[in-house]
Amino acid sequence: MASRKAPDSLLLVQDLVNTLDVETGEDALAAPDGLADFLRDHDAPGLPPEEPEPASGAELHELREALREVCLAHTAGTPVPAPAARSLDRLLAAAPLVLTVAPDGGAALRPAAGLRGTARLTARIAAGIATAVADGTWQRLKACEAHDCRWAFYDRSPAGRSRWCTMAVCGSRAKMRTYRARRAESDT
Repeated sequence: MASRKAPDSLLLVQDLVNTLDVETGEDALAAPDGLADFLRDHDAPGLPPEEPEPASGAELHELREALREVCLAHTAGTPVPAPAARSLDRLLAAAPLVLTVAPDGGAALRPAAGLRGTARLTARIAAGIATAVADGTWQRLKACEAHDCRWAFYDRSPAGRSRWCTMAVCGSRAKMRTYRARRAESDT
């Protein structure tokens, strides 16, 4: 699977979505210690390390799939499906952010104090999305249009119209399917 790396603000979203390989069904979060490993490996600098809460696995899976739906909507240029939007609204409401101001005058969104596990990760994702919306990069985080892929990638094309994670694999397969369908149609 090719992965066009997202900007720092969206890297956590991309990494979470890509914990599931749709083609093989391999789910890094479902592996033994997969959830704990993901939360540990993606913990925020400056926050004390912590262990995931036992119930956070289902919420993290729900968050991942809702974010994948958003990325697919970005690819297709369509609205986010209502169930995914409702899931994100509920999960984000449980993950509040606070604005911190640095001595140099800079500001950043951070998870509210006391958040743990999935809620803290969700708050960090929300902060990244807010940053990406502000800098115009959010719509370029997409999911591959291929039904057997759905890998999250960052669209760096000048027009922002990429539909596949990689032209060499998924794009080539799609073009070959279209070619064969046209050829079969013209042969009849």
